[in-house]
Amino acid sequence: MATTRSAHTVWEGSLTEGSGTVTFDSSGIGEQAVSWPSRAEQANGKTSPEELIAAAHSSCFSMALSHGLTGAGTPPTKLRTSADVTFQPGTGITGIHLTVEGEVPGLDDAAFQAAAENAKANCPVSQALTGTTITLDAKLA
Repeated sequence: MATTRSAHTVWEGSLTEGSGTVTFDSSGIGEQAVSWPSRAEQANGKTSPEELIAAAHSSCFSMALSHGLTGAGTPPTKLRTSADVTFQPGTGITGIHLTVEGEVPGLDDAAFQAAAENAKANCPVSQALTGTTITLDAKLA
């Protein structure tokens, strides 16, 4: 069954001097402030589209990797995944780097690397971001 998740943003003012609020409608987890300075300079307690993409990508990748490992008979004990999304003002998103460390009993490094590469290629967020270079570092704990 298909699902749809929703969020909305209210923006006030110009790009560089304005600000907005992102509201997570589906989950009801609240609101987060956004602004151009928090996107292009320092976060200063506000989020950005790139941070939201990083959250989506790290969680989706973790789910895909867990599913693949479990399907291969080696379910993970723990996966720690980070996603770093690089934004260059005037250019856009220039890359995403995934880093994962896994605790997977009975699995060797080569098999973990292969499973991580498969998850990187096939998680729905990676597929949605195919216009962006995605790199990966994967290791067992």
